[in-house]
Amino acid sequence: MDNFSDHFSSNLVNKKEKDNFCVQELDEMVLQISSSPTTAFVATNASIKNDIVTSVSHLHIANHPLVKTVHHAAFITSMEAELFTIRCGINQAYIKENMSKIIVVTNSIHAAKKVFDSKLHPFQSYTTAILSKLRHFFNKNHENSIEFWKCPSRLKWKFHKDIDKDSKSFNPIPTYPCKISWDYCKKSDSDDIINQWKITFQALDGKGKHFLDLLDDNFNTIKPTYTKVGPWLQIFSHSNLLCA
Repeated sequence: MDNFSDHFSSNLVNKKEKDNFCVQELDEMVLQISSSPTTAFVATNASIKNDIVTSVSHLHIANHPLVKTVHHAAFITSMEAELFTIRCGINQAYIKENMSKIIVVTNSIHAAKKVFDSKLHPFQSYTTAILSKLRHFFNKNHENSIEFWKCPSRLKWKFHKDIDKDSKSFNPIPTYPCKISWDYCKKSDSDDIINQWKITFQALDGKGKHFLDLLDDNFNTIKPTYTKVGPWLQIFSHSNLLCA
């Protein structure tokens, strides 16, 4: 980001401006690049239905057919979905030859800003992947650049309205509807940890020696347990095991 700080920019919608003016700006941007074979215009969007996220990106390049990319995922946040969609759109544009400029239009400009946020945050695995591609893109030619444009859904701008319709047209049906929940996911993780603990302790050379007591007061084999606290499942072990 320090080396290429002048290669990326954001075009935000001014809340004080009328919607018609914002649409006009977006239309003018598309008109300017409509005849440029070296500019890739990417529209992105994500929607949630039946606890499954649908991420869609549309890639527009002059004299080329529209390229649509669709992904479905569960157990992810809307921010992750938006970042993943932006990543897919940039990847599609990056692999095209002779591209000098990428324009990304999204209704989640806050997600795009995360890409260039150098502070620690939970989405850095996504932003690192995006920045890695952009670094290669900028290194190809020092004139290469990327722009992020904000397009609120309320504008119902044609290109974003199309992709919004696309993202909501899918009706994904989960294989196990009763299991598509955060609680089930964490419970499954906790059960896996407990089973792994049992396997590890059965093969441990030091079990039963020194102060390590593997039986409780009722002479039953001790094992970890978990309890649900709010949205989380926390794992607790026997006090003797914590000492060990």
